[in-house]
Amino acid sequence: MSGLTAVKEAARKAGYERRKVAHATVHGEIAAARLLEFLEPHAGQTISGYMPIRTEIDPLGVMAKMAVSGFVTVPVIEAAGLALKFRQWAPDAEMVAGPFGAKVPAGGAWLEPEVLIVPLIAFDRSGGRLGYGGGFYDRTLEMLRNRRPTIAVGFAYGAQEAEGLPLEATDQPLDVIVTERETLIFD
Repeated sequence: MSGLTAVKEAARKAGYERRKVAHATVHGEIAAARLLEFLEPHAGQTISGYMPIRTEIDPLGVMAKMAVSGFVTVPVIEAAGLALKFRQWAPDAEMVAGPFGAKVPAGGAWLEPEVLIVPLIAFDRSGGRLGYGGGFYDRTLEMLRNRRPTIAVGFAYGAQEAEGLPLEATDQPLDVIVTERETLIFD
């Protein structure tokens, strides 16, 4: 294991622990209200959310509200090393098991989002994000940003904040981070 890989694994472990504690003690409703407030001006655009797994903060209520005025999608992993694809989602969509335990829509249109709600393990105050290590969001954000303006919104508990994240040149920054404590917007 390389030095950077070991540092990232240690940072992930610490992030998981902070998220686990926050998930058990923090009510996500305030964070969800902040997320909805940020997303409302983007109503009508194609938005990607995610199906929460384990201790991830839950965006489903916000996704349902945004689906009233526009398309909402969820990510689908096709294979390691590829960018994510996005399938249209609605609150009543039939869902099936996908990779890593996340549900994915059984059918629906494939769409490209303009705004992505991004899960994470840890974040820093400069828009850095530590994900699960597969690079799916990094590849996807790079691809989408090369095509058109794309906004990446990290959705997390405030306790997931960390200093000095071990980031690489391929790590795509977040444009916004929304927690129960605050909304951070980066230029």
